[in-house]
Amino acid sequence: MKSIVTMLPNHFADVVALANQVHGDNYLSLTTLMELYPRGVKEGLNAGFVALSDGKVVGYRLSYAAGQWPLDQWCSVPLWPVAPPKMAYFKSVAVAPELQGMGLGPELLKASVAALRQQGALAGLAHIWQQSPGNAAQRYFSKAGARLLKVHPDRWLHLSETANYLCPQCGNRCHCTAAEMVLSFGRSS
Repeated sequence: MKSIVTMLPNHFADVVALANQVHGDNYLSLTTLMELYPRGVKEGLNAGFVALSDGKVVGYRLSYAAGQWPLDQWCSVPLWPVAPPKMAYFKSVAVAPELQGMGLGPELLKASVAALRQQGALAGLAHIWQQSPGNAAQRYFSKAGARLLKVHPDRWLHLSETANYLCPQCGNRCHCTAAEMVLSFGRSS
């Protein structure tokens, strides 16, 4: 039985292990997650979630509340459908390889969108890994209703240079491309 629950600090070690298994060594550290986690909490609501199976973390979605994340050179603000104070950020998602394609990613996204809406966000931005096997990440996000804004080459190269990130596709110098995509939340159903 799998359940989607709010991400809490007691999940952090398992989230880091899963992130590094799926995205490559040194993608996420416990220290970094502890710094990033508060960006998803706003007005007492947490937009980060984990999928549990028999008490084990088998998926996670780390999201940031609107107005609580830094804009950078990979943010094409003039193309956004909402102003930055209303734009949330989908930082990271991973599902255990043996469970991919079984609907956990969309369930985690649905939970985050519901929380982000309650926090006041009108849309969410993501930088989608285009080199994911079969470009599954972009297909999954597109199927959720997101649209492509811009493509950014070498999006994660800085992680290779500053955090010893080992990309599962490129090795120690990541040249993967990010698809900057936006998911408008629309009205609650």
